[in-house]
Amino acid sequence: MDYINAFWVGGLICALSQILLDRTKLMPGRVMVLLVCTGSVLGFCGIYEPFQKFAGAGASVPLLGFGNVLFKGVKEAIHAEGFIGTFLGGFKAAAAGTSAALIFGYIASWIFEPKMKR
Repeated sequence: MDYINAFWVGGLICALSQILLDRTKLMPGRVMVLLVCTGSVLGFCGIYEPFQKFAGAGASVPLLGFGNVLFKGVKEAIHAEGFIGTFLGGFKAAAAGTSAALIFGYIASWIFEPKMKR
């Protein structure tokens, strides 16, 4: 059942994002920022943690999960380091995922040759 919940929740998040792209004048970058900010706000409200327990990777992998990771990192760093944690917490919490995305993206650029749309 965990896989089914992850599948339909992740698919729903992707489908709603695609609807925003298709039906509004929002550019992809703005939709991405909207998703990250929504994840942070849901984490702040205490809604994201039970949602993530229910949906598993369907909630933690999309950009909503990235926003929640940033929020949790900043929250923990503020408690540990004070005001300076506002600036350091997000970097520390998301460093591994961001680094992996950059490294694997760079490796993929060596393997595959992009083609421009006409």
